Amino acid sequence: MQKPSVLKSRKWVPAGLPVMLCLCVFGSILTAAILSSNIFYSELIFRSTTSVASVSRGQLVLPHSLLNQIADLQSQVGVLLEQLHGASAESKALTTFADQLLHIATSLDKFAEALSDFYDSNSSGTNEVSTVDEDFSDPDESEINQGSDTHSFNSGELHNYTALKPNRLIGKKNFLGVEAISPSVGLLCANMASNVDRFMGYKIYRMCPDDWDIAQKLMISGCDPLPRRRCFSKTPPRYSKPLPINSSLWSQPADTNIMWSHYKCKDYSCLVSNGTIGKRGFFKCSNCFDLSKRGWEIPTNESTSAEFTIDEVLRLKPGEIRIGLDFSPTTGTFAALMKERNVTIASATLNLGAPFNEVIALRGLLPLYLSIGSRLPFFDNTLDIVHSTLFLDGWMGLDLLQFVLHDWDRVLRPKGLLWVDRFFCKRDELKMYLDEFSRLHYKKLLWRVVPKTDKLEDESFFSAVLEKPLRS
Repeated sequence: MQKPSVLKSRKWVPAGLPVMLCLCVFGSILTAAILSSNIFYSELIFRSTTSVASVSRGQLVLPHSLLNQIADLQSQVGVLLEQLHGASAESKALTTFADQLLHIATSLDKFAEALSDFYDSNSSGTNEVSTVDEDFSDPDESEINQGSDTHSFNSGELHNYTALKPNRLIGKKNFLGVEAISPSVGLLCANMASNVDRFMGYKIYRMCPDDWDIAQKLMISGCDPLPRRRCFSKTPPRYSKPLPINSSLWSQPADTNIMWSHYKCKDYSCLVSNGTIGKRGFFKCSNCFDLSKRGWEIPTNESTSAEFTIDEVLRLKPGEIRIGLDFSPTTGTFAALMKERNVTIASATLNLGAPFNEVIALRGLLPLYLSIGSRLPFFDNTLDIVHSTLFLDGWMGLDLLQFVLHDWDRVLRPKGLLWVDRFFCKRDELKMYLDEFSRLHYKKLLWRVVPKTDKLEDESFFSAVLEKPLRS
């Protein structure tokens, strides 16, 4: 007679289950609150955006992602209520718990409605607005270069971006093996809080401010990567279709395909005219925008020329050089010459006073908009060649040079080529720099040191093509 009783008791919900479910629901609500409140990123100090409403320029700062999190909780509670409704009603504890859960669901509905009213009252029409107003005044150069005294961010949109992004199915891992995505922001952004706030001060799903110059200053100063934004980039108003690849490599791009607002030059002729020398806004690679092959007409006298020809280098590895990187102030001429030889080159450069990246792209080549302090976005042992000119020279401290060289070593494949093109420095510092290259233990395939004669200073050029060794 005991057996039926045992079977019947198994249908009942254990007495501790309601407590456990209550704890689960409470934990979910607490998790939403934590995800929506303070986000600590290394030394970044954010103001609380949920449990304590902070004030920014007279407005409450609340993350727009909070509504989605509350909606997810409502959905989960709804599923629980459906399961409880279909369960056995013989347990008094289960009935009590169902009533409590219904009360929680009602509270969540009221909370969601209140949040919706709050966002509606703080938005213009149907467009969400970040809580930092657009500021088109000139940036504070001292803050960008030296860092500000505060590490506190006011931008609600920045909070939204950096908040942990859980998968749609809470607690389930995605194909990356994680339950949530953590958006990344550069560590030194904390030292430039007001300018990062300004960068994130835009209207969601509206036009982005024309502020790439501020973004580049932040990147150069170590705020890299920058946060993503939810606005649309401006385009040249009279953009025309690009030239076909068989003619774009060596043709001057149309002025209408470049936005000139942040450059001293306002058309392409200004970039190449002899009459604008010293007034163009850039000095590195002064002849870069002359889209011809004249810059690669190498003198044959090895005693005066520090350069190697492309064909001379490719002959070192016939048929093996297919993909690579050019890390230089460039408009893509090296990449164009390599493309004619069936080698694909990504050109990494910044817009240092002129539209370098735009011109690379308009030539039908691949621009890589990258700051000097950034880790290369390539996997280990993948590139056949890394080339650099007019970038590595005596302005670099040894620490920076070491990190740059080791990152290049990381992406080069075994037996790949490192082509150092015209590194220059003071003659009495040359040995110090050459020692750093020697510490890589690369094989010297081509090596040349000649005096730098274009200035009166006592300087030398150094060029080399080095082969990465096999390592076990």
